[in-house]
Amino acid sequence: MQRRSFLAGAAASTLLLKSVFAQTEQAAADQQPNKQDLTALLKTLLVSESQRLNEFAVDVYSTCVLGKIRAADPPLAHAWLVPGGGYYAQWLWDTMFVADLLSLLPGQVQLLRGVFQNFWDFQQRWDAAKPLPMHGMVANYMAPFDAPGWRDGKQWRDFPAYSQAPLLAWGMERVYLRNGDRELLRVGLPALEAFHEWYWRERDITNVGLIGVGDYSGDLQHARYETYDREVDLDGLRMIPHPGRAAGVDNGAWYGNLAIPANTAYLLLSEQALERMANSLGDRSMAMRRHARYQKGVQAMQQRMWDQESGCFVAVDVLTGKQTGSPTIGGFIPLMARVPTLPQARTMAAALDTSAWNTSLPIPTVSAMNREYKPDEFWRGDVWPAPNYQVATGLALYGYRDTAARIADATVANALKVGISEHYNSASGAPLGVAGLGMSATILTMILDRLTSQRYRMYVRESRG
Repeated sequence: MQRRSFLAGAAASTLLLKSVFAQTEQAAADQQPNKQDLTALLKTLLVSESQRLNEFAVDVYSTCVLGKIRAADPPLAHAWLVPGGGYYAQWLWDTMFVADLLSLLPGQVQLLRGVFQNFWDFQQRWDAAKPLPMHGMVANYMAPFDAPGWRDGKQWRDFPAYSQAPLLAWGMERVYLRNGDRELLRVGLPALEAFHEWYWRERDITNVGLIGVGDYSGDLQHARYETYDREVDLDGLRMIPHPGRAAGVDNGAWYGNLAIPANTAYLLLSEQALERMANSLGDRSMAMRRHARYQKGVQAMQQRMWDQESGCFVAVDVLTGKQTGSPTIGGFIPLMARVPTLPQARTMAAALDTSAWNTSLPIPTVSAMNREYKPDEFWRGDVWPAPNYQVATGLALYGYRDTAARIADATVANALKVGISEHYNSASGAPLGVAGLGMSATILTMILDRLTSQRYRMYVRESRG
């Protein structure tokens, strides 16, 4: 790209963000920037011969990315990102997918530093108010003090007293790889490592390398919120005290008895990212610590969670070692973290080509052969863009690009037909839930990461000046 074009793009981006911030002060509802300005900006950043894909990119950035930015609102001291719909807080999981695409735009370094700093600020507040075993947690979401209803940010010590799928390190590395902001890493890596250590300490309760769910309120549903909250492999979830600690007021029934492949894989994925970022800063000791954690988790998943018959990884009761036998979309997430052996990955790719998972719109959140399967049911047969993106990414890493493209193409084609939505009916493709949800931006990420076939191609310009 010519330097003049780059500077023009940066100037347009600055004006665009000023416009967005002016709108966000008016209401909690999603706001949209001027599409004419946004179209001009994206033409300097993205390349596609398809007018429909160019329009789709504008829609994604307008509704799922720029439309989710909110101005600082105590205790959030920096600009922050909402998921969409009525969810007025900065979520852990959703934010990573939005930040990833936001980092493609020029001039967003300070904004993104602030988005991540909101997580570290919460962690410091939490640590100052909680006993040592709880230190390091980053909550499922962080709400402003003036947020309405049950999302009232003033309740942060008690709710949410749980975290979420640990994608922070993955998201931070994606931002770093796009914008090269080493200061983001310098500030964030110590807090990230503390968060990872909290996860291993408080969610690997038998110290075998497998991650479960839990919450400090002891509420079963709150524990489910740490992952795909209604998936069938949590149907047998029970809350128990930590089996390795003495009974008492500091050891309530805060820990789930089930370790699940999704959250274990997400933590391992983030361990890989944290190791690489530590190496980028020359911190070999941190990198070695993260590598050891990763290796232990991989071995545990391969040995304890693999189910050859299902062709994927399944949940395990950590007290008995028994598998649940309920394969879900989470059982394929380990592909993205490079957990499976080569034979296991081959079996997983073959399974995804069967009618159990290759529904009219793939990939259902539970096997279509499961008696609980309903194509429009929340995490019990529906389809979500973010897991589809992650599974397709994992398949491509192992060389199964045709299967990855089949999944990615179907996801993109359906969104072009019915719109960007939170989730979809796996039989009809009908949109479900919140329109324009932030993390559904992963439909565009599939395209930009070249997971789709030639039919749906769009590229990020390689040179930025």
